[in-house]
Amino acid sequence: MSIDHPELSAEFCKRLRDAFLRTGYDADGVVEALGGAAHAALGRGEPEPAYRATADGGDLGTLIRLFLLGATEPEAAVAAALAPLPLADAAGAGLVRAHGSGFRAALDVRPHGDEDGTWWVFSDLDSDLLGGEVPEDHVLGVGHASLSLIRATTRRPVGSLLDLGAGNGVQALHATRHAERVTATDVSPRALALAEATFRLNELDVELLRGEWFAPVARRRFDQIVCNPPFVVGPPRVDYVYRDSGLAGDDASALVVRQLPGFLAEGGIGQLLASWLHVDGEDWADRVARWLPSGVDAWFVQRDVADPALYVGTWLRDAGIDPRSPRGRAKAGAWLDWFAENRVDGVGFGFVTLRRTDALAPTVVCEDLRQAYDDPLGAEAANWLDRVEWLRAHGNELLDTRFVVPPTVVLERVDTPGDEGWEPSVRRLHRVDGPGWQHEVDELAAALLAGFRGALPLSDLIDLLAVAHGQSPEALTEAALPVVRELLRHGMVVPA
Repeated sequence: MSIDHPELSAEFCKRLRDAFLRTGYDADGVVEALGGAAHAALGRGEPEPAYRATADGGDLGTLIRLFLLGATEPEAAVAAALAPLPLADAAGAGLVRAHGSGFRAALDVRPHGDEDGTWWVFSDLDSDLLGGEVPEDHVLGVGHASLSLIRATTRRPVGSLLDLGAGNGVQALHATRHAERVTATDVSPRALALAEATFRLNELDVELLRGEWFAPVARRRFDQIVCNPPFVVGPPRVDYVYRDSGLAGDDASALVVRQLPGFLAEGGIGQLLASWLHVDGEDWADRVARWLPSGVDAWFVQRDVADPALYVGTWLRDAGIDPRSPRGRAKAGAWLDWFAENRVDGVGFGFVTLRRTDALAPTVVCEDLRQAYDDPLGAEAANWLDRVEWLRAHGNELLDTRFVVPPTVVLERVDTPGDEGWEPSVRRLHRVDGPGWQHEVDELAAALLAGFRGALPLSDLIDLLAVAHGQSPEALTEAALPVVRELLRHGMVVPA
């Protein structure tokens, strides 16, 4: 059997699942076997504490060393740990391979969990375990990008969901928690084979289709689409299928943003990771807004901007290429030359949330969100869309609306020494949940928000503020309305 396109049958996966359940090889079992310190060390790329913690770990210890540490384990120990899956079948299918006097993992299969339970995910061995560069059809494991998209995805119940460019299938796994029907596509036969094995191993029914971009689902509509596309930007080439589209620059992200809304049902939501170029003399927000078709609410969130040299070095190492080697220097040189020729100052990275709408004036917002925060962005994205919809329906009624400031919003004040003692220099609203929005406000805005207690409509509060400060109500109204709209979009004020 060729291991270029693994064929891990339903019976094979059932027996492997039985082995994992018998040994406790799941997310909780691994953490318990390793202990907190060794588990944290393994996450930092320091395996020795994990070797020590699993030395007397029986079958579970063998599986941890085999699949998570890349160790060579004795034949008898591997056979015992994989039972009832015969070792010969595991080797024949390309799950393990003989190495010296023992066996090593030939595929990566590891637990991946959420608050509701554990799955297992098949992928290829990374460059560290391979000991060198990954092949072109490498199927990536559950990395930081995958995890960030998982956290940024809205989890409200939907009927149908498309995972475009599914890779190992981890986005589709999470989708089965909230979607009645899940479809996963990929251009890579190897990725589809491993994703199919992942779904079999977890006893999940997911429709799998092969093809480029949206071609496999032509003329279909979905309630939700998630996508972790090959978003690496640079020259138009494909070195690795999991990250390179063959399109130049940020054209892959542009393609998905441009075409995705056409495959959404009315009111449907699309969420993806994306990259965009920061070009000399061009605003990144203008660039990405031009990608949008009509009839789409869009929220672009920029999480990071990378220097071109750092960007190139990071992706070379990701593929197992030493940037100091002749091959690494040649690839880096060609990549940096392309950036220079195209006047690229940086590479932006972030999340895009799209909603198909029949509104005459869709909302498009592009904003930086580079501060650290802990709460998942998915719930915030859903609430952001709700608030946009509320503003669309009630935007002309703001003056008649009673507002409150949520208890998760605080006013921070920075005072500096002055001629008459401490004088306030900065007033900042800070939402301490979600993505931690912050807005600087002046004295009048802070005074206005102090009245947001749900008792009086905005117009009355403005009139009272005008009298107290000797200001024109008309001028205060003109200044207040855009501030209230922005704060409402960020959940820092809400209708009472």
